[in-house]
Parts: sequence; structure tokens; C-alpha cells
Amino acid sequence: MSDADFSDLTRPALDGAALAAELTTGSALWRSLEVVDRVGSTNAALVAAAAADAPEGTVLVAEHQDAGRGRLDRVWTSPPRAGLTVSLLVRPDVPAARRAWLSLLTGVALAEAVSEVTGVRASLKWPNDLLAPDGAKLAGILAETAGHAVVVGAGLNVSTRADELPDTGTSLALVSGAPVDRGAVLLGYLRAFERRYQGWVEVLGDPISSGLAGDYLAWCSTVGTTVTVTMPDGSTLDGVAEAVDWDGRLVVRTDAGVVELASGDVRHVRAMTS
Repeated sequence: MSDADFSDLTRPALDGAALAAELTTGSALWRSLEVVDRVGSTNAALVAAAAADAPEGTVLVAEHQDAGRGRLDRVWTSPPRAGLTVSLLVRPDVPAARRAWLSLLTGVALAEAVSEVTGVRASLKWPNDLLAPDGAKLAGILAETAGHAVVVGAGLNVSTRADELPDTGTSLALVSGAPVDRGAVLLGYLRAFERRYQGWVEVLGDPISSGLAGDYLAWCSTVGTTVTVTMPDGSTLDGVAEAVDWDGRLVVRTDAGVVELASGDVRHVRAMTS
């Protein structure tokens, strides 16, 4: 990739120093924020940093990823400076079973930031996709365990054009019909994450008393929908998504009974009618 790929004046660079100063001043969580032009994978870089005892509250943002990936090792690509590619490192002192809620918490924080900054009312598809009102994908989230730490990565399409996106994707600029300030979305997201994360950790990851479960359901478009779920082994499961349980699993009622899913690729078929 040449430097010309970074010269699109409609896609200005993030001011890493200014963003870092604004984020960390007065924060109880965030310790550092670094913006790099190019990296293989922000998640992989922070997993390595976690192994070297990087502190909780480390944030890495890349203007372009050469080897980004999502769940199920799918490739996640975006033109330089067209989106937000950000990973954060936390060390939550919560029971292991509660950690699945961290991806859901991240989704809520991202949805809140997108709504606040752009006015776009997105929704969350369990477990880790942010969807536009028409169901097209705006962002994906990937959480990875690194010893006692967790690295959470998010890839959000911001100014990506239709010809740069897969058929199932969209961007904030396309949905809102206006330019979007990536820096404002980034700060909004990280601040929302901090508020929710601190409250969640204070109650040892309890999704009910922290308010996370109720807020997640308010943003979630999966619960109440007929779904087809592709399992990690390639098999499929059809049913109605009825709830998200205490451990962040999707509860699906099938013809054979109720199943709690810890993972799977969900496709919305249709919403339930009353």
C-alpha cells in the first residue's frame, strides 16, 4: 500500500496526541491512547502487550489494518482512515462466567456513542454486531482473552463508500447522509465504555444490578426474532431468540426445546408479531 492511500483529504487523520490528552485527563480507567498509521491487527498487538504486562486502560487505534479479523477468523478490512479500528485492554476482576458480557457491554457503549454523535439509531445483533436501521452491518466486535486480561476490538465503518463495502455492510456516512467526526465517535465510545465497565466491575460482573442486561435488551434486535444460527461446527439451528441469560448466552426456543448458545453466527429471519 502506498502513501497515496492515506492522502484522501475527505478522510482526515486522527490527532492521536489530542485524543489521548482529552481521553486520559480525569479518567479512572484510561491510561494511554496511541494512534498508528498501520498495524497488522490492533487486537493482536494488544494481546502481545498484555503478555508484557501492559496496564489496564491501554488503547490502540489504527488508521489501517493489514491483517484485521473478526469472529470465526473472518477478514475485516477497511480503507485507510475510512473507519474506526480500535482495541482496548482491560483486566476485569469478575467471575469467568460473567466475562461473556464484556462483548455485549462494548456493543452497548458503541451504540450509545453512535446515537449521541450521529443520531443514527443502530441496533445490536447478538453477540457482537452493530446494525444500521435497515439491518446492514456497521461494526463488529471481537473480544480475546489474554491470560487475566481481555482485549476487545471494534471495527466501525464511518466514511466507507458503497463500492468499498460488502453487500451486507454500510457506514455511518451512508446512513446519516453527512460527514462524521471519527474523533468524536471514538471519544464517545471510550467514555461510554468506561462508565459501563466501572459499574459492571463494581458489582462483580452482575448484568442485572449493573443495569447492563436491561440496557442491552433495549438495543438488541435479536431477542424476539426468528433466527437461524450457524454453529462453530457448521451445523445450523432454527428457532426464536427469547432472551439473553445471566452468562450472556442467547436463549433460543427450537422445535426440540430450549437451547442456550455461548457462540454462533446469527441470521435474523423475521421479527415476532404480537
